[in-house]
Amino acid sequence: MMKMLASAGLFVGVFSVAYAGIGTDIDAAGPQGRLLGTLVTPANSEHSPVVLIIPGSGPTDRDGNNPFGVKASSYRLLAEGLAERGISSVRIDKRGMFASTPAVPDANAVTIADYATDIRSWIAAIQQRTSTGCVWLLGHSEGALVALATAQNPQNICGLILVAAPGRPLADVMREQLKSNPANAPILDQALAAIDSLVAGKTVDAARLNPVLLPLFNPAVQKFLIDMFSYDPAGLLAHYDGPVLILQGKRDLQVAVHDAQLLKQANSRATLVLLSDTNHVLKSVTSDDRGANFATYANPNLPLAPGVVDTIANFVTAK
Repeated sequence: MMKMLASAGLFVGVFSVAYAGIGTDIDAAGPQGRLLGTLVTPANSEHSPVVLIIPGSGPTDRDGNNPFGVKASSYRLLAEGLAERGISSVRIDKRGMFASTPAVPDANAVTIADYATDIRSWIAAIQQRTSTGCVWLLGHSEGALVALATAQNPQNICGLILVAAPGRPLADVMREQLKSNPANAPILDQALAAIDSLVAGKTVDAARLNPVLLPLFNPAVQKFLIDMFSYDPAGLLAHYDGPVLILQGKRDLQVAVHDAQLLKQANSRATLVLLSDTNHVLKSVTSDDRGANFATYANPNLPLAPGVVDTIANFVTAK
């Protein structure tokens, strides 16, 4: 869930072959330049539902990877799996990052409302490209918050798929993450104090922080954190009337099952599915070993955990 400093690197996605479909470039209007992504369609894409995959926190690219060691390629694998089930998908690079670098000069000068504006632009582009009547929004982790913010105007949205989604303000989730790792003990008090300041709308003097905390509380992202902390995911979901799937892995070390349950309590019409032995990047983990869990983050060759693709596909095609 942690917002990282954006990468200045350029991700170039030209053409790629998915297992059951073809991946091609697609673009949408951005603030100052184009937003780029990949459209994957099944072999027979006529009247296919379309799922827009909204990435999680920090410099996460359209495949679900980032420069800080996450190479699980979860979004690419998800797109391929959905194509096998006859479902199209679009996965995207965020404004100012990777192939969407031209969209804004500073990828860190952003708000959740800005990201929601971009998702609206993507919905319009997808409708123009595919002639679909509506688009499913699949938000992973922080992306689920963006999906919820976008859906406050439900026009042209088929429904929401909230994967590893926070059910509380993200400051609360972040506090829990920090407390859950014993290795954080030496810097825990300072980290929690920094979160409290940001929740109060006050930036933190980075010069006074332990250097270990700088990736999390870098001055470049503090205004974004202040904005993000102001949102209550459960409160947003309570106001949404469309179809909702809440999908949560029981081995997730970043978002708790409790978050999924809070979302379900906020919207009793939502479908809640808990997957055993599934972690935050949607890979299989069969033990409580934190090292083994995090090792899956760097392995794109591991398939998605059983039930991930089927649960999403069954929900989309049933509506």
